[in-house]
Amino acid sequence: MYTRVAEEYKQAKELAGRNLGINSMPSNYEVAVELDILAEEVEGDDRSKLILRLREDALGVMKALADFNPRLEGSVWRGTARKGSDIDITVHASIPEKVMARLGEAGFNIESAKEITVTKQGSPRRSIHLTVRLEDGEEAEVVVRPKEESEEVTRCEIFGDPKRGLTLPELENLMRGDPLRKFIPRSRRI
Repeated sequence: MYTRVAEEYKQAKELAGRNLGINSMPSNYEVAVELDILAEEVEGDDRSKLILRLREDALGVMKALADFNPRLEGSVWRGTARKGSDIDITVHASIPEKVMARLGEAGFNIESAKEITVTKQGSPRRSIHLTVRLEDGEEAEVVVRPKEESEEVTRCEIFGDPKRGLTLPELENLMRGDPLRKFIPRSRRI
């Protein structure tokens, strides 16, 4: 996964199992922890600089989207970002075009907008995924979900905990106090 030969945890575990000739698979949590350790060893101090830069970039995007109650999620929230990681921000809006307009007004370049529909508990869920290229070359994915879903909490498929993320005020506080803090729960078997 570190070298991007496999993008998904299941795919990476199956490939490793075949290569090692074993059937027993680690949990997603165990793979994520080892991946974090490997990234730390390979990237060293550059990784800390990257996490800081990505969190600062996220802060800029989130400030532009403040009216939509943005939430930082994914590896940048967790503090496990590594070379090639993007910034994941979720907002809730009845009219996705308003989010797009706000990003444009703030000077952000939207490279693509893609509608994605998934079925959860028997009903379709629609979201718009915006790819935003930042001035420093980094990429942010802004996911626009319906306003009605703003109170829903989902579980992380990797760590098994609620995907809480960070609100704009929480990220601002983090950047002032402990900008390299990690948000990794204690071990859970998934």
